[in-house]
Amino acid sequence: MATDLTAPAPGRVDVAPIQRRTLRLLVVTQIIGGIGVTIGISVGALLAARVAGTAVAGLAQSAAVVGGALLAVPVTRIMTGHGRRPGLVTAYLVGAAGGVLVVVAAATRQVPLLFLGMLLFGGGSAANLQARYTAVDLAEPARRGRQLSLVVWATTIGAVAAPNFAALADRTTRGWGLPSLAGPFAFSAVAFALTAGVLLVLLRPDPLLTARRLADAEAAAAPDPEAAPAAEVAADAAPAAAAAGRAAGPAADRRRGAGMRTAWRVVRERPAARLGIAAVAVGHLVMVAVMSMTPVRLGEYHDDSAVLGVVGVVLSLHIAGMYAFSPVVGWLTDRLGRRPVILGGLAVLLVACAVAGASGHHTPGLSVGLVLLGLGWSGTMVAGSTLLSESVPADVRPSVQGLSDLTMGLAGAAAGALSGFVMQVAGYPTLTLLAAIATVPLLALALRAVPGRAPDEEDRPCG
Repeated sequence: MATDLTAPAPGRVDVAPIQRRTLRLLVVTQIIGGIGVTIGISVGALLAARVAGTAVAGLAQSAAVVGGALLAVPVTRIMTGHGRRPGLVTAYLVGAAGGVLVVVAAATRQVPLLFLGMLLFGGGSAANLQARYTAVDLAEPARRGRQLSLVVWATTIGAVAAPNFAALADRTTRGWGLPSLAGPFAFSAVAFALTAGVLLVLLRPDPLLTARRLADAEAAAAPDPEAAPAAEVAADAAPAAAAAGRAAGPAADRRRGAGMRTAWRVVRERPAARLGIAAVAVGHLVMVAVMSMTPVRLGEYHDDSAVLGVVGVVLSLHIAGMYAFSPVVGWLTDRLGRRPVILGGLAVLLVACAVAGASGHHTPGLSVGLVLLGLGWSGTMVAGSTLLSESVPADVRPSVQGLSDLTMGLAGAAAGALSGFVMQVAGYPTLTLLAAIATVPLLALALRAVPGRAPDEEDRPCG
């Protein structure tokens, strides 16, 4: 079994200060990592157009999205065997390597290298997404939604601040001899490397490994009805430690075999996990489909001199809707339950599609629609991620979370690719209608009761 030599024995773990320290660290690293992701993505399409041509600029952006989704698989494999810290560090370092490759591609104008760099650059996004799950490893069940949402909220700072750094980064690195628009990716690489270093040094003890040791100690103590609480059992003499070791052995075997196939089987067997993963994927699909074509819609009735400014304002409002209110969404998730907030998020997404689709050439109406789109996404993301995390055993949790991020990323990439075709053939209102229709399967899943179980039993944490 993977161990964290810096961590105390289970019986001596005081979880509360570890969780507080972990949350503070995650908030800081999410800000730095969020700047790294957004500062590069904000100029990615422009740089790709310069190097490879306008026709493939969108594909370069999609490469970063697909890269983030695919990298979730090996990253969660590392987490399953060795803990959150090495998985997050690896993802950020891959993202940093991708940023360096993009800079080299810009300097040498090598298109294949550009696409490879953008693919690896997605490692930064994969790490930022996985960080939200790290927040709930040691969280109390009644506070999981709020603590996960706090890490999601921290992304707001980086996402809002990063575009303002892009011009500064570009001006600074031109003086170093780098080509135009390559500077932001150089800064992204530095931000990812810095975040990896901070996590490597400070994310100790590892929250996932600590949670597993506590679970193993509880499992070893469970057969004896008169056994002391898990913390006392693990602090006792050698017999209790040996019992915990015997319990941990099979668990370690399960963890080593917990790949995507095992994760998929676990999700299929658990209705709550299916609802959680579907909520995250469908909410992301709807958001990306509508959001990605809104700048094109604005370009239909604003001239070139004004459209960039208008797009910037509208998308900033959208990002605020996605992240700024996530602590409120997390509080509601803990207060009302996971499934009600998922249903609420779906309702807001439907209203967003209706408002955006009916706005015509009315920029304030589109702005309201995009804010609502972000709020709906926040509801499905926070409540769905919380429900998924607590609905599966700790042994396979990282793999299931990786499967969720893979599904979400591929759903977003497909939505982004298809939305342009729909926009060209049928127009923006039809696109928003199809996005609304895409929520129907999730709505049916969220409303369906599980036979033989109480309506709220799906929300109860597992292992």
